[in-house]
Order: sequence, then structure tokens, then C-alpha cells
Amino acid sequence: MRRRVRFLDTRPLRSSRPFRDLWIGSSASQLGGQIATVAVLAQVWDLTGSPVGTGAIGLATGLSMVLFGLLGGTSADAVDRRAVVRGTTAGQLLAAAGLCAQALADNRNVLLLLALVAIGTACNALGAPARRTFPVRLLPADQVAAGLALTNLSFQAAMLAGPALAGLIIARWDFPAAYAAQAVAVAVSMLAVIRLPAMNPEGADAEGGRRRPERGGWRIVLCRPTLWGSMATDLSATLLAMPIALFPLVNEIRFDGNPRTLGLFLSAVAVGGITAGLFSGTVTRWRRGGLVQLTAAGVWCLALAGFGLAGSLWLALGCLAVAGAADTVSVITRSALVQLETPDAYRGRVSAVEHVIGVAGPELGNFRGGLLASATSAPFSLVVGGLSASLAIVAVAAVNAPLRAYRTPPPTPSASEPTAPGAADTATASGCGTPPAGAAARARR
Repeated sequence: MRRRVRFLDTRPLRSSRPFRDLWIGSSASQLGGQIATVAVLAQVWDLTGSPVGTGAIGLATGLSMVLFGLLGGTSADAVDRRAVVRGTTAGQLLAAAGLCAQALADNRNVLLLLALVAIGTACNALGAPARRTFPVRLLPADQVAAGLALTNLSFQAAMLAGPALAGLIIARWDFPAAYAAQAVAVAVSMLAVIRLPAMNPEGADAEGGRRRPERGGWRIVLCRPTLWGSMATDLSATLLAMPIALFPLVNEIRFDGNPRTLGLFLSAVAVGGITAGLFSGTVTRWRRGGLVQLTAAGVWCLALAGFGLAGSLWLALGCLAVAGAADTVSVITRSALVQLETPDAYRGRVSAVEHVIGVAGPELGNFRGGLLASATSAPFSLVVGGLSASLAIVAVAAVNAPLRAYRTPPPTPSASEPTAPGAADTATASGCGTPPAGAAARARR
């Protein structure tokens, strides 16, 4: 009997040099981004001393992500995706250099700082849809989930280590050094992207151009039950149960507002995510991806409801760690499903839809939780949010049989021949009739 893999599945790093380059570059960029996030937050607070000022950071980044993310999806389906990411990464590098320059010049204009942040975020959003399509083009179909697990693990590690590293850098060398660290990290990412092979969308001509298909990403998502079901599951979990905005209030009510406890809340989520990532080798080989995502999203919601009821610190931290682990499993399985089920000619635009939902859902969820908590209480908001999100996920599962039956492709005979699942489905992607043949066959197995 074949031994089950229980730890992190590192096959993508061993089997694909391009993916290994991409992972190293993305890991560096994520760490640099976390350092810059803390530096921007601290500098804006230093300039304004106002929560409105720090709140404006979210406005600058959120609007840029939503507006330019959709545009990036269209670009990713029209030209060489590697070229898109090269250009946008170069833009991020210039924005990071600009942040470093304004800090060295002792800039006192918060609008200039926010403008540079918005430019960097816009470049990131433009390249994000194309970047999301890389793993499925660089890896065999059965290793895509493992590759996404590795990417998610590096993101969780950056979330855990980046803020602490930023604090040390700012305390020792001030803001210019923090922004310089981000610039170096983006430069590493740029070198990794340069080494990647060309990745034209399916149907592109020799020069990389192509006729734009009739349908957009939203239409493809709505036409395919596996896609809209997966994204509806994620949106339900974040829109109805996102807890971050309630952390300070819960900390004030139950733990005397100790700032160390507030930090532990955030760390517990990251620790749970990292732990799930380290043991993701089992999850990434489970072929029932739809059921795995539905179950993980449900666990996330129930764990957050438990956090709302928890009276002791250790129980609260345990619930958050479980939520973080469930979120990691849900993100990995959803990302793999979306990439594998989307025809290659449409992956950029569908990835843009996924990106927008991934950005807007948590932000709106935090806003919803804050409004409900202000009218009632933080524990009530958490419990009601978690339970209502669970019911919404049950409803999605009940009406979406294709998502429940979805299976990822079986292992390929040779890891040296990566496939692009869904590429052959382009002809049927513009309509809502016959489902893709690959998906139907997988559902029967």
C-alpha cells in the first residue's frame, strides 16, 4: 500500500525549476510587503496621529486593488502573462524606491505617501491575475494544489515574521531602511520573473496577441457551478464571519485591553495557518477538492463562533488557531479548483474575479462585523456571523452538486510534462451549456 504523505508536499520545488524560482521570488516579495505595510502604518501615524489617517491607507489600497485587479485580468488573457508580471513588478520596484526616497527626504506630506502606496498597490493588482495563473502552467495538474500550499505557507510565514522584522528595522534604522528592504525584496522577485518561460494565453499567436473572447470572467464564473460555488463559499465565510475588526473590542471586554493579547490574537491565526501548511501534503492529495473546501470553510465559521463564546485566553487562542488552519486548507483547495476548472484563455479574468472577491470579502466582512457589534456586542456579532456563515455554506453545498462531486485530476504519468487543465475547454467556455468534458469525467470517478 502506498504510504500517505502527511507533511508538506515539496514535489513542485523539486520537479520544476521555473516554479522554484517563482516561489523564491514570491516569498521575498511577500516578506518585503509585510515590512512595508508596517512602515507605512507607522509613518502615517507619525504624520497624522489620527485613526482617520491610518484608515485612509485601507481606502488607498482597497480601491486600487479592486479597480486595477479587473483590468489586470483582461490584460492577462490578451498578452504574454510573463510580460504583464514583468511590467507590473517593475512598477512595484519604482514605487518602493519612491517610498524610500520620500522617507530619506523626511517627507511630511501624507498625501504623497498614500499616492506612492496606491501606485504600488495598483501595480500589484494589475499583475496579480496573471501571477495566479503561473502554477497551473508550470506544474502537472496533480501538483497544482501542492504548489499553492507552498505559496500559502510562505505568505503565512511572511505574516508572522514580517511585522516583527519591520519593527526591528524601523527601531534600528528608521523608515528608509524598511522601504529599502522592500525594494530589495521586489528586485529578487523581478529576477525570478525574468527567468520564467513565456506564457501566452491559449489561442495566442506567435507575437503573443489574440482576439479577445466574447465573455468576461464574471460570465464564466456564473456559467460553471464549480466556480461560482467555490467563490460563493469563500465569500460567505469572509463576508459573514470575518473577525479582525472585532479583535480590539473583544480584547477590551475580556482581557483588559492588553496590547500583548491583541498581538496574540493575530499570531494565533498565523500559527494555525502555518501548521496547516506544514501538514498540507495530505490535503493536497485528496481529490475531493470541493468537499474539502466546503468542510474547511465550515470549520472556519464555527471556530470563530467559538472564539466569540470563549471566556479564557487559551480557549480563545485555540479557536483562532483552528480558524487559521481551516482558512489555509480552504484557500489552497479553492485556488487549485479555480485554476484547474478555468479554460486557460479565461484564467486571467477569472483570476481577477477571484482576486476581487478575496480582497472585498474580508474588508466588507470586517465592516459588517463592526456595525453589528456597535449595535449589539462583539461576542454576539462573532457568534451570529459564524453561525450564519455556516448556514450559507450549507446552502451552497445543498444546491451545488457539481461542487460536492468535484475531483481534481489524477496524477500524471510524468512530472516532466506539465499540463494546462481546462485549455481544451475554451470552445465551450463562452456558453452555459455543456460542462467541460474533463470536469464531467472527474465527477464520475
